[in-house]
Amino acid sequence: QVQMQESGPGLVKPSQTLSLTCTVSGGSITTTNVLWSWIRQPPGKGLEWIGYIAYSGGTDYSPSLKSRTSISKDTSKNQFSLQLSSVTPADTAVYYCAVGELLPSKYPERGDFGSWGQGTQVTVSS
Repeated sequence: QVQMQESGPGLVKPSQTLSLTCTVSGGSITTTNVLWSWIRQPPGKGLEWIGYIAYSGGTDYSPSLKSRTSISKDTSKNQFSLQLSSVTPADTAVYYCAVGELLPSKYPERGDFGSWGQGTQVTVSS
């Protein structure tokens, strides 16, 4: 079974760029027909899909975050990464990486993905 682990700073200052990495084990990010996603959950709110990267390197992002989001992958390390620029306190959330076969919805449910990382808290504060 695929295992996933998020890593990155837990505290980011406003206007800076949030950078997270997801390390995948038990499977390859070059696997066809799956999408590697980033999802977040702000405090007291539901899950919000941020974007995905496919095995081909193709990406798609939530329209509300597209102008600030970039997802990339490092095949040699079996990792994919998230960069979210110009963050504000509204970007404070638990950030998850996940993998699934279906096109994600803007507000997904856990069952929409086959595997999840445990999540990492990111706080945006000066």
